[in-house]
Amino acid sequence: MAFDRAAFADKLRRSKEHLAVDDGEMAVGTGISESRLSILLAGLAEPTGDEVLILADFFDCDYKFFISMDKLAAFEQTDSLYRKHGTAFSKQDRRSIQQFLYLCECEAWLWKTATRRTESFSFTPKGNHFKTHGEQAACELRKHLGYVDGEIPSDLFRDLRRIGIHVFRRKLVNSNISGVMIWHPSAGRCILVNYHEDLYRQRFTAAHELAHALMEDSEVNVSFGNDGSNLAEVRANVFASHYLVPPEFLKGISVGKGGWTESDLNLWAGKLTVSTMMLRIALKEHGLITSEQFDELKASRAPRNQKIDPEIANESGRTRERKSALLERGLSFHYVNECMEALRNGDISYARAAEMMLISEHDLPGITALFAVDGQK
Repeated sequence: MAFDRAAFADKLRRSKEHLAVDDGEMAVGTGISESRLSILLAGLAEPTGDEVLILADFFDCDYKFFISMDKLAAFEQTDSLYRKHGTAFSKQDRRSIQQFLYLCECEAWLWKTATRRTESFSFTPKGNHFKTHGEQAACELRKHLGYVDGEIPSDLFRDLRRIGIHVFRRKLVNSNISGVMIWHPSAGRCILVNYHEDLYRQRFTAAHELAHALMEDSEVNVSFGNDGSNLAEVRANVFASHYLVPPEFLKGISVGKGGWTESDLNLWAGKLTVSTMMLRIALKEHGLITSEQFDELKASRAPRNQKIDPEIANESGRTRERKSALLERGLSFHYVNECMEALRNGDISYARAAEMMLISEHDLPGITALFAVDGQK
């Protein structure tokens, strides 16, 4: 079949729009002259193989996207995302979103290649009581994953992956954005958690975005830190609270005769890996503290050193700085290990492994050593 220059040009133009780059930036970033780019953007010529690879690298996507008429990109979703919330995403954040989607595509391919089985879960809200939806969905998912009454989720991010959701943490410039949920046409449900936030908030955001993915038809959702303005957000908050802190667990906590104190709140927030604010709200909702106690405890804050990401908790100095920088770009131990397992199994080449981790081949040995993916650390 003949190469479709018009389709290629359309993909190139839309990729350019999504990253908010102009011809000059493309020329500098790719080494392809502006005059040549103009010809390609107009569909007046067929790109060379090298140009396709260079452009794919610049736009953080699989080169097959540009040459295949069948392969889909999350164009409609990202179009919708930027139409609704375009001003919230800087040029740097748009690049982060593009790389996040690329990581999701790569992980979806890795799961398929490794024949990784997921535990399909769905929930259909009934009635118009949104808070009840959140409570019921959290309860049903916990049962689906085998949690007994009152059991605390041991690894939230693993839970999401168990039901087929791609979840990555990435630092965004806009600290007001807590998370993003996108239904990717080939990867499925994808959740981005803003690594700008502390670990406790990241876990809540992941659970919150999961609620949007489970109970809404929308292909995209953006959650802002203080957004509780509509029923869908309220429902997502209730789901996150009930999933992370089941009522049965709260009711089993024993505190002193005087009731909950700031020390109690800090202690249990740490054990549950949730914010003291979320714990206060849950306690009040379940009638375990009064409105007066709720107000008295509002000054309580869990110590920052209690909210350290477990992937860097035992690191220090330069190692901690390097690992933190990679985590901010979405490279967790889990994902790096997925890539390296595929490399060891011969499913991907050395170059492809580096490409899937958004790094150069030169950097690959250092990255794998840093994350100790060989299990020796």
